[in-house]
Amino acid sequence: MMIPIFKIALRALARNKARSALTMLGIVIGVGSVIAMVSLGQGAQQQVQQQIAGMGDNLLIVMSGSRTSSGVRGGAGTNNRLTPEDAEAILREVPQVASISPGVSSNVTTVFGNQNWTTRAEGVGLDYLQIRGRSIEAGEFFTESDIRSAARVAVIGQTVATELFGAADPVGQTIRVRNLPFRVVGTITAKGQSGMGQDQDDILYLPYTTVMKKLQSTIYISTIFVSASGRDSTTAAEAGITTLLRARHNIRAGQDDDFTVRNLTDVAEAAEESSRVMTMLLGGIAAVSLLVGGIGIMNIMLVSVTERTREIGIRMAVGARTSHVQHQFLIESLVLGLLGGIGGILAGIATSLGVSYAFGWPQSISPLAVAGSALFSMAIGIFFGYYPAKKAAALDPIDALRFE
Repeated sequence: MMIPIFKIALRALARNKARSALTMLGIVIGVGSVIAMVSLGQGAQQQVQQQIAGMGDNLLIVMSGSRTSSGVRGGAGTNNRLTPEDAEAILREVPQVASISPGVSSNVTTVFGNQNWTTRAEGVGLDYLQIRGRSIEAGEFFTESDIRSAARVAVIGQTVATELFGAADPVGQTIRVRNLPFRVVGTITAKGQSGMGQDQDDILYLPYTTVMKKLQSTIYISTIFVSASGRDSTTAAEAGITTLLRARHNIRAGQDDDFTVRNLTDVAEAAEESSRVMTMLLGGIAAVSLLVGGIGIMNIMLVSVTERTREIGIRMAVGARTSHVQHQFLIESLVLGLLGGIGGILAGIATSLGVSYAFGWPQSISPLAVAGSALFSMAIGIFFGYYPAKKAAALDPIDALRFE
């Protein structure tokens, strides 16, 4: 019985094609807006997650603190008391820590032949690449023996390799760093720009002992990169590191730390939550247009009931039950919602792809958003079509036949 009613509903909608199309347009805009906004929002959220994941695995960064002189605070790094022994103690005594890498950096000018390039020399430990999620493209990383002997070996980023060597293979070549010869033992896989626009390939990796002894003549390091054993362990690792370093540096209760511990997992969670809230907000705003489209369906169906009052009376007079009439109008509104939902899905996908292509924004089409929008558009059709359908079914056949 439902199939004939469905065919009748389609014929009724086809009699007023323009009106039906304009009614569906509200649903198309609503569904399309929801899918486009959610897709672009989720794309941005995934980009944020990728950028944060690129910083390192469960990363904490211990940095030297600030020095206060005559009431003036010098800022981070001015009170440098971190040592390689501090890094070793963190790995040995804080159970939530999986690996560490001392860090000390310096701006240097590198020279090869008649080419030169100013870059950042980063003195690091053996586990640095694992902690920061980077890998060797050619050659190898330096060894424990290189660190112990403060060897003059270097691993270079792709930008440095291009500026000094062009298309030639840099591995095995000797470059000069502050007039000291360094042998290039490897190159790092390209990573591109960071979220802040910094070229992550414009870098020179050296053993941290080499930078300390041969470039800076210091016994201190500026940074300790720490990888916690798990994402849930970063807070405990942060607390353990703080307690340990305060004890090692003889900092009494009430005194300020001479170091700073940054927990990038907290930063990641805050960024993900902000992106998630923004996606929900955009989707919620777009969903308002779905309600507007639903009101349009109700309005048109009420007009249709009025226009077809005599038709309803004739059908009831020849044996149609009230349930048949109610089903007919419900199916008409359901079809309007369904067709509008299909059109909205196509429009939303096309819009998100078009915006992504035109502006270079990330996008991620969500199957859940597509399925949810389709179901919601059908629910909108049924919900806003119920009252007109009930009104049509409640008509008195005699009064309906007399209606002009």
